[in-house]
Amino acid sequence: MPLETLIYLAGLVLTVGAIGGLGVVGIGELRVRAQRRSRLSGGGTVTGGGFGEGPGSALADRVVSTVRRLGQQSAVRDPEKVSVLRSRLMQAGFYAREAPVIFLGVKAVAIAVATLGVVMTLPAMIAKEGGNMGALAIAVSVSLAALYGPDFVLKSRKTKREREYTEGFPDLLDLLVASVEAGLSLDAGVSRVTEELERRYPTLTVHLRFLVLELRAGRARKDAWTAFAERLGIDDARQLATMLRQAEEMGTSLGETLSVFSADMRSKRMLRAEEKALGLSAKLTVPLILFIFPSLLGALMLPAAARLVHVFGNGTPH
Repeated sequence: MPLETLIYLAGLVLTVGAIGGLGVVGIGELRVRAQRRSRLSGGGTVTGGGFGEGPGSALADRVVSTVRRLGQQSAVRDPEKVSVLRSRLMQAGFYAREAPVIFLGVKAVAIAVATLGVVMTLPAMIAKEGGNMGALAIAVSVSLAALYGPDFVLKSRKTKREREYTEGFPDLLDLLVASVEAGLSLDAGVSRVTEELERRYPTLTVHLRFLVLELRAGRARKDAWTAFAERLGIDDARQLATMLRQAEEMGTSLGETLSVFSADMRSKRMLRAEEKALGLSAKLTVPLILFIFPSLLGALMLPAAARLVHVFGNGTPH
């Protein structure tokens, strides 16, 4: 079999595997959103046929069931990792109960697809004397994508959301201070702040809604705020939870405590902005040397070089 055909097949298998994994994750997210909309509208629980009938829906259900079965097998082998994985998935925006199982199933499917791709590249590596570096590079790339791809996607989503949480937390505290000083209780202030931040920080608002539901369900305030901080996964939220617990235990004024903490958060946000601004000159050094300076030098020197070529080419100066 020619090398070009093997490379094409390996690329095709990798592409199909990636599309399948993204499709599975997308289907799971759609199911969760449909269930939320149904509960909010009072329509009950969405079943597997909630996305329509037909061969496409049946095929999607079979794919999801296969991935779920593989994930359950992985979860049974390592149950301690499931709780840690659930926390990571919640921080990345996957709140479904079966999210860890589906994630483990996607990793298992990715590894299986990568194994198939590596097996398909073996003939190309063996056929050529001394090995085939192109086929070896494809095999290594497919293996690394299968092993670290899902974790990389999860980490990137988590990092993106943590950036939004960090940016929105000072605004959250400012609005919470205003609500408490206006006479609202802390729980009522959180509900009011959730409505105000919905458009600007939608992801942060989801966690605030969880917090409001836990407080309405009767969970202890310190436990609810601690769980809220763990879901966000940022230090500012953990400090706020600790501060609220200490204020409740010591009986200090909640409004003054929140005011001091809000001013501290604003100062931290300003310091982060100044740090980024001061580091901009160092980050621009490499692009300046590699791209901007050669372009500027070429723009300045090319007219003179063209003039010299024209002069000495004709043999007579003008």
